[in-house]
Amino acid sequence: MKLGSAIAIYFITWWMCLFMVLPWGVRNAHEAGEAVEQGNEHGAPVKPMLWRKVLATTILSAILFSVIYGQVTYHWIGFDDIPFVKAITTD
Repeated sequence: MKLGSAIAIYFITWWMCLFMVLPWGVRNAHEAGEAVEQGNEHGAPVKPMLWRKVLATTILSAILFSVIYGQVTYHWIGFDDIPFVKAITTD
């Protein structure tokens, strides 16, 4: 895998993981028992904890990227290894 491809795949994996991690631990003002001030959104998180989520995203995406990199580089699983899938051959 070339460096540019690896960076692009990691970038896409990181953003997908970020959107998976963003809802973790979110509590709005109503759930936290706080009053909503005039002009504030009722569903806005009280403490978004973005640095924790960025760290969790980075760790999760590094693990997923290493699996993707291993599959692309070392071909751990091929079409012949997957049940009910037949490889297409050109004869």
